[in-house]
Amino acid sequence: MTRGADAGRLPSAFLAPGSSSFSDFLGAHAPDLLPGRRPVPSGPVTEAPHGTTIVTVTFDGGVVMAGDRRATMGNVIANRDMEKVFATDEFSLVGIAGTAGLAIELVRLFQVELEHYEKIEGTLMSLEGKANRLATMIRGNLGMAMQGLAVVPMFAGYDLGGATGRIFSYDVTGGCYEEHDHHSVGSGSLFARGALKKLFRRGMTADEAVRVAVEALYDAADDDSATGGPDVGRRIWPTVGVVDAEGTRFVPSDDVAPVVDAIIGDRAAAEGGAR
Repeated sequence: MTRGADAGRLPSAFLAPGSSSFSDFLGAHAPDLLPGRRPVPSGPVTEAPHGTTIVTVTFDGGVVMAGDRRATMGNVIANRDMEKVFATDEFSLVGIAGTAGLAIELVRLFQVELEHYEKIEGTLMSLEGKANRLATMIRGNLGMAMQGLAVVPMFAGYDLGGATGRIFSYDVTGGCYEEHDHHSVGSGSLFARGALKKLFRRGMTADEAVRVAVEALYDAADDDSATGGPDVGRRIWPTVGVVDAEGTRFVPSDDVAPVVDAIIGDRAAAEGGAR
């Protein structure tokens, strides 16, 4: 096989100085790889799996994010053990709601975006910078969102400067809003938010915040068919991530199970049975 003079070398675009934004680089050299740049066929949008529900709770020195595991497609359960909470870097998490496939692709691109920035700049992006960068990426998906393929994530992380956990929510146009104490998104968010208002208190420990987040998801699943409750038979528990000064970590399933058991036990023991 004949080898050209440039065989085995990176294209010149990879060697030229440029922006610390990987999305900008991709938009300039391979725009078809960006989720929002792909054309959507005319006519009715094909039904696609959707993911819900995500809850986030701050505690003394950090933040907890939890997501149920159910993906739905219309009135059908498309997946029972989908992961919806992801680590985006050492000190942040993102939870996805909306069109599952596009949301996961957006999260992966966001992870690369933050890693690319760190390599180019030699430092971590600020938490607000991360939140705003994600808003820009969501805005790039606006065309698809207007055709029914919306992605509405929730972002949370540990602010190294303020030594505290912070929460950011979004709308489909890329609007970014800082939330305080707790928040939820997805089809079960209305019910989860009601639970969070009653259960949240300032100064909680990380373990107490995990209990609050899981219980809010339990309440959401009780009233929203698209939200999957803890599946005791299949041993499928919510995904729970924690971010604090020590970094991002996920609570093992073996540690989430006792929390679920305690919630179910407490409610079964309540007057009149489970609430």
